[in-house]
Amino acid sequence: MMPTLSDPLLVALIGLFGGVLLGLAARLGRFCTMGSIEDYLYAQNDTRLRMWGTAIGVAITGTFLLARFGQLDLGQTYYFSVAWMPMASIFGGLVFGYGMALAGNCGFGSLARLGGGDMRAFVIVLVMGVSAYAVLSGPLAYLRIWAFPQGEPTSVVPQGVAHLLADIAGVQPTTVGIVIGLALIVWMLSSSGFRSQPKYIIWGAVVGLAIVSGWAGTQWVADTGFSALPVVSHSFSAPVGESILYIMTASGRDLSFALGSVTGVLTGAFIGSLIKGHFRWEACEDPRELKRQILGAVLMGVGAVVALGCTVGQGITAFSTLTYSAPVTFASIFLGAAFGLRQLITGFQPAE
Repeated sequence: MMPTLSDPLLVALIGLFGGVLLGLAARLGRFCTMGSIEDYLYAQNDTRLRMWGTAIGVAITGTFLLARFGQLDLGQTYYFSVAWMPMASIFGGLVFGYGMALAGNCGFGSLARLGGGDMRAFVIVLVMGVSAYAVLSGPLAYLRIWAFPQGEPTSVVPQGVAHLLADIAGVQPTTVGIVIGLALIVWMLSSSGFRSQPKYIIWGAVVGLAIVSGWAGTQWVADTGFSALPVVSHSFSAPVGESILYIMTASGRDLSFALGSVTGVLTGAFIGSLIKGHFRWEACEDPRELKRQILGAVLMGVGAVVALGCTVGQGITAFSTLTYSAPVTFASIFLGAAFGLRQLITGFQPAE
């Protein structure tokens, strides 16, 4: 008789599966938030930004299809279980985006780089994970709670765009969500230049499906298992800190989706770098660069916890539920990154 897998092990394996897909997408498909923003602003190339939009569209469509067929209760997801704080989304997003520009990558991108042998990314991952937990439950948590006190949701209706529009139109929220997701995919594919590069379309869709797999798997475990485990999908801010904590205290902690997700990205990125022949050990030789990256990592950890997510956590996972916080946080991250890139590239000198 096959031994029964424990609920924590199951959700860790589900996270591992999606994480591997994300790691492969980063290495084989060049899926990267920082890179897409930089391409758009300084190379006038929106290919990777459309790739990101495709991932969001697929994630929205898949998530609301799950909800439509009773395989996901959106009300159980983390993003609908807490009250939205607009100022926290804006402030946290701006801080995260600026830190991402300084560090040269977000938490997810740094994990993908680490999987390819970049030891500079190792420093970023460690510092970001520790700073995230310092703000989440460490000494800086008191300051966060004072500045952004978290209340309970004020309505029994989930705080999402699909639910708002559905209430106005008198239709099912799942119908609205599926339509929005498909419309976003069509919009991304409206560019002939993007359509001519199927690799980016495919890997964008893979990223979206990885997010959907997290929702589907953790909801299934929550419904059929014996442990009170949350319904979650991928994010790479506090989960990085949680993974570091597990490494130090594994004998007293259970496996988790976050641990599986982080491990999966590292594994997928490692495999992808071997396939592409890009794996090589790299280190930082410039102390000034390392100082900038460490500062950026600290800011990313702080910003992600305040905004309740990072480029993946809010930019795709929360977006897949169409919660109010996602577009606001994502826009703030974009603006923060644009500000940081302008400072690094031009030093705010007037154009000649």
